[in-house]
Amino acid sequence: MYTALLIGATGLVGDHLLRQLLSDDRFTHLHVFTRRPTGYQNPKLEEHLVDFDQPRDWNHLLRGDVLFSSLGTTLSQAGSQEAQYTVDYTYQFQAAQAAAENGVPAYVLVSSAGADADAFVFYSRMKGELERDIKRLPFQRIRILRPGILAGSRSEPRLGERVGLWLATVASAMPLLRSYRPIHGRTVARAMLHSALDERSGVQVETLEDVFRVAGKESD
Repeated sequence: MYTALLIGATGLVGDHLLRQLLSDDRFTHLHVFTRRPTGYQNPKLEEHLVDFDQPRDWNHLLRGDVLFSSLGTTLSQAGSQEAQYTVDYTYQFQAAQAAAENGVPAYVLVSSAGADADAFVFYSRMKGELERDIKRLPFQRIRILRPGILAGSRSEPRLGERVGLWLATVASAMPLLRSYRPIHGRTVARAMLHSALDERSGVQVETLEDVFRVAGKESD
């Protein structure tokens, strides 16, 4: 039986993961750290409405068996690269660092295809820097998922992602470009859950094909 911690619960992947965790009997407690209520009611769900700019007020609550991190925003929503970096890197790294210091043994992160700390493109570089620094934290197990374009309904539509999804769908018909085909948020969430149950120590980085494979595994 596991206690799960989740940040990013109101996003596309996070919402699917939240529902999957609530329906999975192996997870008996779920602590969600969020800026706004999720709208779900369940005996094993405890929501913590937090200010991510004030981590010292709530970081002591990050205690359990696994921290799932699917927090993120877009440049248009954030308003600047600096603001996006704060959400996608700073908030996630601070939560991970606190969880590691609190003795949480496992960490599962949704990153992005093309993540590279030395990349020229800002988004890929930001994701790569987060991966690099997460790997340095003293978790027993780290699972990093790198999906491509995400498919699924969002509460806040993203024009750029809709265009990217259409292009990726077209490109995926070409054999050489299948590694860029879209993946549903529900599938990524399922891969996160299965990754958390993988008790091998160390760091595992899952590319798009790996994410599809892990998501398709039968539950243990």
